[in-house]
Amino acid sequence: MVSVASAVVAVGTATGMMSALDDRGGSDEARPEVTNSPFLEPGPAVPTSSPTKTSAAPSPSPSKSSAKPSPKPSKAPKPEAKQPKSVEVSTNLYRYPDSNVLEWVAANRNDPRRAVIESRIADRPQAVWFAEFAPDTITSRVRAVTSAAAAQGRVPVVVPYAIPQRDCGGPSQGGAGNLGEYDAWIDKFAAGLGSGEVVVILEPDAIALSDCLSEGDRGARFASLARAGRVLKAANPNARVYYDAGHSTWRPASTMAGLLRQAGAASAAGSDGIFSNVANFNGTSGEIAYVRQTLDALGGPASLGAVIDTSRNGNGAPPPGEWCDPAGLKLGQAPTLNTGEARIDGYLWIKLPGESDGCLAAPGTFAPDYAYDLAR
Repeated sequence: MVSVASAVVAVGTATGMMSALDDRGGSDEARPEVTNSPFLEPGPAVPTSSPTKTSAAPSPSPSKSSAKPSPKPSKAPKPEAKQPKSVEVSTNLYRYPDSNVLEWVAANRNDPRRAVIESRIADRPQAVWFAEFAPDTITSRVRAVTSAAAAQGRVPVVVPYAIPQRDCGGPSQGGAGNLGEYDAWIDKFAAGLGSGEVVVILEPDAIALSDCLSEGDRGARFASLARAGRVLKAANPNARVYYDAGHSTWRPASTMAGLLRQAGAASAAGSDGIFSNVANFNGTSGEIAYVRQTLDALGGPASLGAVIDTSRNGNGAPPPGEWCDPAGLKLGQAPTLNTGEARIDGYLWIKLPGESDGCLAAPGTFAPDYAYDLAR
């Protein structure tokens, strides 16, 4: 069996990640603020030498997976062989100033864990999620992030996450009611991108986790994603748009490339490449090999590259079945846009390290013991 999900977001019930969500004010001048959304929940990473059509399909929710959450994670896995150590943070990436970890640091100055958590997690740039479907304020909320980043001469990482049926009915169900609403939302999202460089992680799981859709609905979703990429890049030619490639222990690279091609990821008019490993734990070396294979199979211009989520992969994947706050995890490479690896455009923290999957604390809640174990 292969792993079952790269990222889902439980919206409205979990406490906040670093996100720019609706402040309920209804004004287009709304500032981003942290609210009770969202969190990411990974599936287990269980590689197989010969995945079948059935085993390769991700489960839409943890309860339907053979890997069920356990409040008592198992023994820590052994470190992955030759896993690179964390590198210096790129000074070009933007750190969003509102997050659970920053709130915890500010409120716990005397906590003995504070210095490690602050220096190794809180001070590092992470993604900003836009997971709530609020068309009236999305432009101003995106603009607040991109304009603040531009004022500092830094690059923000933003995650639009509002595709209809975005988790196949799983924990992060929500988003736009239909693709017409989504297309209009993307237009407004794009209007907030400004003119500076920005990295866009377009709809985690929208391609890899699409088995629940009929062939017609899947084709319509992919057409909407292809349109989204074109709209985003037309609005800001300096936007770098990346498409969902799952991760190395989910689908074969050739299969994933076929889906990505249908969604527009091979077209320079709307794509700069692919992303992998969001909310998962697979080691960086394996992900590098996987995304290169996927890019080769995808075709398209040689300029297409990949970004990899390294937020919790410093020890590689935990034992099979351990997806919920597993023990033994470590931070991976720090966020950077300078990887030194061909076709690898960045290592990014897209899943926010230190926020619970739902076993050590409520989903999306910042768990200081968990963060401390990741960071030390």
